[in-house]
Amino acid sequence: MRNINVNQLLDGAKFNRFHRLVLFWCAFVIIFDGFDLVVYGSVVPVLMKEWALTPMQAGTLGSYALFGMMFGALIFGPLADKMGRKNVILICVTLFSLFTALIGFAKTPVEFGIYRFLAGLGLGGVMPNVVALMTEYSPKSLKNTLVSIMFSGYSIGGLLSAGLGIVIIPLLGWESVFFVGALPFLALPLMYKYLPDSIGFLLARNNHKEVGKILSRIDPTYFPEKDDQFEMILPQKAGIPIAQLFTNGRALSTIMFWITFFMCLLMVYGLNTWLPKLMAQAGYGLGSSLMFLLVLNFGAIFGAIFGGWASDRWNGKGVLMSFFIVAALSLTLLGFKANLFVLYFLVAIAGATTIGTQIIAYSFVSQYYPLEMRSTGIGWASGIGRLGAVAGPILGGFLLTMNFPLQQNFLAFAIPGIIAAFSIGFVQIGKHSKQVVEVYSEMEVIAK
Repeated sequence: MRNINVNQLLDGAKFNRFHRLVLFWCAFVIIFDGFDLVVYGSVVPVLMKEWALTPMQAGTLGSYALFGMMFGALIFGPLADKMGRKNVILICVTLFSLFTALIGFAKTPVEFGIYRFLAGLGLGGVMPNVVALMTEYSPKSLKNTLVSIMFSGYSIGGLLSAGLGIVIIPLLGWESVFFVGALPFLALPLMYKYLPDSIGFLLARNNHKEVGKILSRIDPTYFPEKDDQFEMILPQKAGIPIAQLFTNGRALSTIMFWITFFMCLLMVYGLNTWLPKLMAQAGYGLGSSLMFLLVLNFGAIFGAIFGGWASDRWNGKGVLMSFFIVAALSLTLLGFKANLFVLYFLVAIAGATTIGTQIIAYSFVSQYYPLEMRSTGIGWASGIGRLGAVAGPILGGFLLTMNFPLQQNFLAFAIPGIIAAFSIGFVQIGKHSKQVVEVYSEMEVIAK
């Protein structure tokens, strides 16, 4: 009989084929999550013309998916702690794939909005769960890096959305880009077969055979035996998962995370929705305007990967604060006239430090909360933050309606970056770390 320390094995593992597989499938999901969200920014200039929408109407229509995401994150984040992350991920992929495809058949703004809301439920629910799953299986020394690489799939999806929009919207119409969003539905059988579930969930269900298989793939030197006892630190106390986010010195940090996510998502979805339209009003054609959206998401990939790498080596909190300040500066400078090369450079920096920063923030939050409340912590930060995502498109529509100068439009999206930098600065890492030690001293080791 052997006692297997699961936490130690997961943290100390070397990156191998198993980790690559988890990274691939989580990134695959996030790519289409990003595609389905950014695609609205690609089609909004066409929809405004075809359906005679005002900027406020278009901004409100764009917010429907984000309302759905808010409810999806709040519902599916905690639900995954009860029924398993894999099951919830598969449910959410089904939701956003099918309803995104149905958007292509919408004939009125009302139909469009209903389908976007329902797709948003899946989009919001899948995000915190793939982050939690990737965090759980990543070696300790690579957690930020791997989560950031995985989440850069969001920006790849944005690139695909903008690139396809440039090519196929003029040829096949705006509907065609939404049909592409149904592709993950075809991959569900493969995801069911190859995507592992949470080790903690499997242990809670006494599925020791599956745990042994997974651990042998994570550490090839481990060979499962029938009498193995698996030890994993789990909380002794029962309680309401949401209430636990405010216990043991976490209350202030939890609120600060929510404010940070609100401000960051306001910038991300405001820009992804309105950047093409803002540039179109500045005199660029549809294709050229979509190029700015492509550059925005291209920059986000580098920001996420570099930020994840920097967070693993230095202070993640400091990296986030620096990125938010740079985001505010780049957005402010975008409001001033410059040559095209400088504009592309500033847009890329803005993408790196808004979308890229949001990706780093997910990784940061996923490591802040203990395993048993990780999905809940990420889900509620993401869910509350979705109010900012809803506000972003509406704010952009209001600004365009008021016909403010370009400088004021971009300044309105820069100010949230300063607020986010201050709020993340109030997160109490040292105090929380002390509390974690105290809580763990009261925990029992679950050995089954």
